Amino acid sequence: MTTRVIHQTDLFHPHEDPDDHWDLACMYALALAGDINLESILIDCPPVDHPGQPDAMGIAQMNYITGLNIPFTVGSSVPVTSRQDKQPDLAGSDENGVRMLLETLEKSPDPIFINIVGSARDVAIAGNRAPELFKEKCAGIYLNAGTGTPHLDEEMEIEYNVRLNPAAYGAIFDIPCPIFWMPCFEALGSAVDGPSDLDSWEVGGEYGTWYKFLQKDILDHLSDRMQKFFAFMLGRVESVNWLKYLNDEKDEDILTKRGNDFRHMYCTAGFFHVAGKAVTPDGEIIDLENAGDKSVFTFDPIEVQCDDLGLTRWKSGSGSSNRFLFHVRDVEKYAAAMTKAMRTLVKTLS
Repeated sequence: MTTRVIHQTDLFHPHEDPDDHWDLACMYALALAGDINLESILIDCPPVDHPGQPDAMGIAQMNYITGLNIPFTVGSSVPVTSRQDKQPDLAGSDENGVRMLLETLEKSPDPIFINIVGSARDVAIAGNRAPELFKEKCAGIYLNAGTGTPHLDEEMEIEYNVRLNPAAYGAIFDIPCPIFWMPCFEALGSAVDGPSDLDSWEVGGEYGTWYKFLQKDILDHLSDRMQKFFAFMLGRVESVNWLKYLNDEKDEDILTKRGNDFRHMYCTAGFFHVAGKAVTPDGEIIDLENAGDKSVFTFDPIEVQCDDLGLTRWKSGSGSSNRFLFHVRDVEKYAAAMTKAMRTLVKTLS
């Protein structure tokens, strides 16, 4: 039975953060390999002050490159105001994402996993409206947000994805299905959450998913069309001719310039895990059921509480827990291992 997945993302053009397009490529590669059935993509409604639009062109490019036909929906523009908020009065297009989630769960013959790599808004509303449906038909939610330190300081800076809608983030922990919590960082403290600061960081904690890689270390190994896919995004190309761009000569200047940028990643481990894969400290992709203690990361059972402000407190749980925390098992090798594994995965796209 192929694992069914809904991918929720803040995928915009021009981009907010290019990690979302790298994430998209990983999901399509897993779908093309038959490791997952990518049911649908749910894109955040951009904040009113954001210049980008939901990247329909990026999805069209990936559908064209892979021959897959993955549909997408744009989520709600209305913030969740409390962790119990069902938003019964959502109207028109603001209802689209919630309706897609509920209808997909209802119609699916098998339970479905949900990746959250942007705002938790639409999943929170859907979970509040139909908790029994999620209990029955949602195999698990991979929640990429927050900070994972067990020693929370209430003055600590709130991570970006949580700040998008703290009440929605908190509501996810109330949904009665397995939650695979993937904190973006172990702790932020007083650090500014932004690439200009992260470029000098190295992986330093066990309970955060963040790692970085130099983009050319993967870009240089990709097919011409995948290089053009990334160049279209990285170059913030204003043309709507997304198909012509894939078939024209590639822009070597963009690839060379942007190839020397660090890319900051957060979600990759969850993609492998939902597909039944693990990654060794040497970057090899192996079957999760045979991984034993060979994986560079695990998901450990915990007990966790999250307040309405998005502040989490957790402790180790029993094997019967349905709340799991991402855990780096080899801090020194984690970044290189994830980079190699992602390169191996995305290279399959031609």
